[in-house]
Amino acid sequence: MTIQNPAAPGSAAGASKLPAHDVADLSLAAEGKRRIEWAEREMPVLRLIRERFEREKPLAGLRLAACLHVTTETANLVRTLKAGGAEVVLCASNPLSTQDETAAALVAEYGISVFARHGADRDMYYKHLNAAADVRPHMTMDDGCDLVTLIHQERRDQLTEIFAGTEETTTGVIRLKAMAADDALGYPVIAVNEALTKHLFDNRYGTGQSTVDGVIRATNLLIAGRHVVVAGYGWCGKGIASRFRGMGAQVAVVEVDQVRALEALMDGNLVMTIGDAASWGDIFVTATGDIHVIRPEHFRKMRDGVIMANSGHFDCEIDLPGLTELAGDKIREVRENVVEYTVGGKRLHVLAEGRLVNLSCAAGHPASVMDMSFANQALAGEYLAQKHAELPKGVYDVPQEIDVEVARLKLAALDIVLDPLTPEQVKYLASWQHGT
Repeated sequence: MTIQNPAAPGSAAGASKLPAHDVADLSLAAEGKRRIEWAEREMPVLRLIRERFEREKPLAGLRLAACLHVTTETANLVRTLKAGGAEVVLCASNPLSTQDETAAALVAEYGISVFARHGADRDMYYKHLNAAADVRPHMTMDDGCDLVTLIHQERRDQLTEIFAGTEETTTGVIRLKAMAADDALGYPVIAVNEALTKHLFDNRYGTGQSTVDGVIRATNLLIAGRHVVVAGYGWCGKGIASRFRGMGAQVAVVEVDQVRALEALMDGNLVMTIGDAASWGDIFVTATGDIHVIRPEHFRKMRDGVIMANSGHFDCEIDLPGLTELAGDKIREVRENVVEYTVGGKRLHVLAEGRLVNLSCAAGHPASVMDMSFANQALAGEYLAQKHAELPKGVYDVPQEIDVEVARLKLAALDIVLDPLTPEQVKYLASWQHGT
């Protein structure tokens, strides 16, 4: 990896040298800026926070390393963090989710250090992680916990310099809680994913829509009438199942949790084991956060022509090494982002190398949803800058006042007004004397 720091004639970053970076093509910056501005129109909450941050500078003097999906929505988050006074370095949290034009614009138009290239191999991915860690951050902002894990495993000398972090996604929170349970977590981390204004909207509506979008863009299949299998019925799985049902699919849910399985049934889905679903489904989507949900014994049962996609953070939910071994040399790319494996004469298709289908094959979550998620990130960063000394090592939920503030700002931006409680209603809710 060559870390570049050239002059940038005509860029908004000025005639001085650009920040350190490794991006694919700086000539894409103008296109990236247009796309970032388009996303910003749907992110009024983050815009309001950025305007306040510009005045108050709550992150002044803070070095912040962010490992996030490099998208237009993320660009508006890091612009907000910079407006708050932070020195921000951004690297990608997934090799296939990086938008090269967004990365270029952040460097050339906004003067933010970025290490991200679409399609980076594993070596480049980890070089980029290390480049972000080289800033010697006071705070980390992660999506999937890769940056936090790297620092804890390979750069432990930095733990004394880092006072706090945030985590964006379910998979990352699972890893952080495992670290905390092993007494291995070196600083407090706020689980932004657990905010109601994040997982109720981002995970359900954002993942639901963008996953279906990714499958359709990659395959151009008609969804109506198809048998769709959704593995996992957390908030992401709920959204995915709902959107596929809305497009006319018959949906079966695979779950290991009894309560979620019952909920899936009562929401109008079939509930099956993955073994039974393997011979039933036309389209399979995993969203569990666990490893090898679909395995060789299931591949052997599948129909000719099936589609498999993953909407969980890591590319381990579909056992691709097992599928590769079964197919041998009968593997070929049949469309962009669609690889065909022939097993026992049947053609099985995997989208986006088993990586996040909504970001690899589509544009990810709509900006209006990420507006709330990234508002939580920005406000959690401000909270940690002020309160980190009071927090022992561990994983924390987003403070309720931040969740409520994000909802308030979103409603205000949408010109929605709520009824206040009357004094009589307030008194009644606080009393116990009134009965039947």
